[in-house]
Amino acid sequence: MPTNMTDGDLLLRLEPAVEENLTRHIEEAEDWHPHEFAPWDEGRNFAFLGGEDWSPEQSHLSDVEILSATVGVLVADNLPAYHRELARALTGLGAWWKWTGRWTSEENRQAIVLRDYMVLTRAVDPVALERVRMEEMTKGYDAPSLHVLDIIAHFAIDETAAALRNTNTIALGGDEVLAKILTKIAADDTLQATFYVNIVNEAFNVVPDQMMRAIADRVTGYAIPVVDLPSKANSTEALKEAGIYDEDQQREKVFKPLLERWNFFGRDDLGDEGKKAREELAHLA
Repeated sequence: MPTNMTDGDLLLRLEPAVEENLTRHIEEAEDWHPHEFAPWDEGRNFAFLGGEDWSPEQSHLSDVEILSATVGVLVADNLPAYHRELARALTGLGAWWKWTGRWTSEENRQAIVLRDYMVLTRAVDPVALERVRMEEMTKGYDAPSLHVLDIIAHFAIDETAAALRNTNTIALGGDEVLAKILTKIAADDTLQATFYVNIVNEAFNVVPDQMMRAIADRVTGYAIPVVDLPSKANSTEALKEAGIYDEDQQREKVFKPLLERWNFFGRDDLGDEGKKAREELAHLA
């Protein structure tokens, strides 16, 4: 087995594991529907249809809940841009392509349910939210092109981080409907993370040094998605101030558990390059 493989070779080599994990994912995933969680009886017309436009006193959520839900819906609304990046790297093969479609559908479900909830309950200004969505999508998702191993490592981290943000919001004990929505979303995120974790483990069986390098690079360069909030506040700083997500939580509840699941510091199948990558993350051991 070569010590290094191209992206094309890796896509072919890992495809059986992708097929197996896609099947497992579908079997384990709960089949839930956004319309069931939308509080339709709270909805009413806005001024354009003879009703009343939004005003701040109409919202019943806490500031922290509004922040978390707003970040969640804006990140999910960027889905077309994420899909383009994922599809560009993973296109051309059946199992990979099916997974990309499945992941996209689940992420879109999250955007639908959060947006419906926030508009119906008048949790936020829908005009401001829509303007930010348009700005975000026009600006696009600006990220460097990644190789296959970087992608699977990155999304394992990203979905684990997303589940943590949602779980922390649920723990606030606020609005019951929002908590139910975020519980479903967090379960999706956790299963998606498991898919990527398993593919990373399979890649270790094929190219351990390359996989170590990809993980070290993705951990070192990782940052949660940043969106411009309607208030123009920095979303990363706002989440930190609200206690929903910060560097300490990222280190202890995202990075360290993932590295443990990959036996990052206990592997005995590494060459010089893999050992070098491991040393770069020694502070997380």
